[in-house]
Amino acid sequence: MQSAHLNALEAKHATLDRQIAAETQRPSPDQSLLSSLKKRKLMVKQEMTAL
Repeated sequence: MQSAHLNALEAKHATLDRQIAAETQRPSPDQSLLSSLKKRKLMVKQEMTAL
């Protein structure tokens, strides 16, 4: 079961990574959105390492 949870976290992490990349490619990136996405990505990463 833990493996399924880890897979879900990895997928979420990858999705956030893609969202961050897409936002940074925009002509005028939303800094507050980027900050929020990066914080969420960090939280997911910390949960992954805690497993």
